[in-house]
Amino acid sequence: MGQDQTKQQIEKGLHLYQSNHTEKALQVWMRVLEKSADPAGRFRVLGCLITAHAEMGRYKDMLKFAVVQIDTARELDDPDFLTESYLNLARSNEKLCEFQKTISYCKTCLNMQGTTVSLQLNGQVSLSMGNAFMGLSVFQKALECFEKALRYAHNNDDKMLECRVCCSLGNFYAQLKDYEKALFFPCKAAELVNDYGAGWSLKYRAMSQYHMAVAYRQLGRLADAMDCCEESMKIALQHGDRPLQALCLLCFADIHRSRRDVQTAFPRYDSSLSIMTEIGNRLGQIQVLLGVAKCWMIRKELEKALENIEKAQELAEGLGNKLGLLKLHCLCERIYRAKGQQRELRDHVVKFHECVEEMELYCGMCGESIGERNNQLQALPCSHVFHLKCLQTNGTRGCPNCRRSSLKPGYV
Repeated sequence: MGQDQTKQQIEKGLHLYQSNHTEKALQVWMRVLEKSADPAGRFRVLGCLITAHAEMGRYKDMLKFAVVQIDTARELDDPDFLTESYLNLARSNEKLCEFQKTISYCKTCLNMQGTTVSLQLNGQVSLSMGNAFMGLSVFQKALECFEKALRYAHNNDDKMLECRVCCSLGNFYAQLKDYEKALFFPCKAAELVNDYGAGWSLKYRAMSQYHMAVAYRQLGRLADAMDCCEESMKIALQHGDRPLQALCLLCFADIHRSRRDVQTAFPRYDSSLSIMTEIGNRLGQIQVLLGVAKCWMIRKELEKALENIEKAQELAEGLGNKLGLLKLHCLCERIYRAKGQQRELRDHVVKFHECVEEMELYCGMCGESIGERNNQLQALPCSHVFHLKCLQTNGTRGCPNCRRSSLKPGYV
C-alpha cells in the first residue's frame, strides 16, 4: 500500500469514526497498519487507533499502540514524531492511573528539542502532567502544570486545549472544595464549546457538562446537576464513550445519595464500578467505593461501610493517591466515633493530619485545613493555595509556605 492509498484509507476510517461506525473504522485502520509500507502513514494511523481506543476506554490497547508508535517514530528519526509518540505513551499511562510513569514520559517530551510542532504539543504535555500530579494529590505541581497548559493554549489560540484545561481546573477546585471555582471553570469550557465548537467532537460538550454536574451537586443544586449529567450521559451513550458513562453513573449515584435516596444510588454505583474496573480507572473506583461507604453510613450499617473503605484504601495506597487516603481516614474517624472505639478513632485522626501535612493541604496563614469544607481559595504565582479571606485580610509579601520550606535545618 503506497502513500496516497494509505492517506485515502486513513481518511475513510476517520469518516467512518466520525459517523459513529467505530468498529468499521478500526477495521480500516488495522488493515492500513498491516499493509502500508509508508512509516509516516503508519505513524498517523497509529495515532488514530490510540485516540479511538482512548475514547472507548480500551486503555491497555491504547498503550499497546502507543508502544508500537514509539518504535515507528524511532524508525522515522524525527523529533516531532518522537515527541508526539511519547505524549501518547504518557496519556496511555495517565488513563491507566500509572501516574509516576506519566510524569516521567511528560518530562521526556518537554526535554526533547523538536521544531514548532513539538512546541505546540507542550500545552498538551503540561495538561497530562497536571492530571497525573492531581492523581498523586500533589496540588501545587498540578496547578503549576495547568496554568502552564493554559498559557500555551492562549499563546497558540488553541481553544480545544483551553476547554480541556478548564475541565481539569474544575476538577482541581472540586477536590479542594472551592465549589465556586469548581463551577466557574467548566462553565467557561461550555462557553468555549458554544462559541468555537461547531466543528469539534461532541466529547467536549459532554466533558464540560459532566464537570458542571459535579460542581452543581457539591453546591446542592441537585436539579441542575441532574440536567447536566443527563446531557453528558446522552452524548456518552451515543458515542460509546465508556469512561464518561462510568463517570456519569458515579455522578448520578452521588446526586441520589445527596437526596438520601440510597436505594436508587446503589445500582448506579455498581454499574459505575463495573465499567471502571473493566477499563482500569482505579482512581474512579476509589471514588465509587467511598460513595458506597457513605451510603452504608446513612443506613447506619457501619461494618459494610468499613468493608468498602478497606477496598478503597488498598487502591489508594497502590496509586499513591493521598487525597483518597485522607478522605477514608475522615470517614473512619466518623465511624469509630459512632462506635465509641477510641483507639481506632485516635489512629485515624493522627493519619488524617499526617495526610494534610504531607499534601500541604492547609492555609499557610490561618493554619486551617484546605479541602475540609467549601471555601473560596486563591493561588499565589508560586501555585501555593490559600483561603481568599486570609489573603484579603493579611495581604502577603511573598508566599509563607515557600518561606517556610526555604528555612533549611541548621540555618534556622
